[in-house]
Amino acid sequence: MRSYSMGRAARLLGVSPDTVRRWADAGRLPTSRDEGGRRLVAGEDLAAFAVALASEGPGGSGGSGGSGGSERDDDGPHTSVRNSFPGIVTAVRLGDVAAQVEIQAGPHRLVSLLTREAVEELGLAVGMEAVARVKSTNVHIDRA
Repeated sequence: MRSYSMGRAARLLGVSPDTVRRWADAGRLPTSRDEGGRRLVAGEDLAAFAVALASEGPGGSGGSGGSGGSERDDDGPHTSVRNSFPGIVTAVRLGDVAAQVEIQAGPHRLVSLLTREAVEELGLAVGMEAVARVKSTNVHIDRA
């Protein structure tokens, strides 16, 4: 399973790295340390925390949220889709043909219906980083 640095976890939650460190120090967010002593958050733990944090409602995150908008990392994909929501996969439900994927992007919960084949090709699983891209009434999911 993937692990995230404190800075990357902060970005996915839509808060500052200091806020994530305070949550970890307070025992709200479980962390471990790598060989170099850096704190890491397991993907599944981050996914569960993101859902719990979002359920606290506005102000519960301890920082300003909002990953949406027209921002794009310079190393990100080139796309015409303007509204990108980088986040963490919190649920994957597979049917025989269709699938449902939930992403928590800061305070935003996004749900996408797509084919089971697409989910399997992308290798989407709870705790993975992903980007939901919204255009019109469609939600596109890119693997980060």
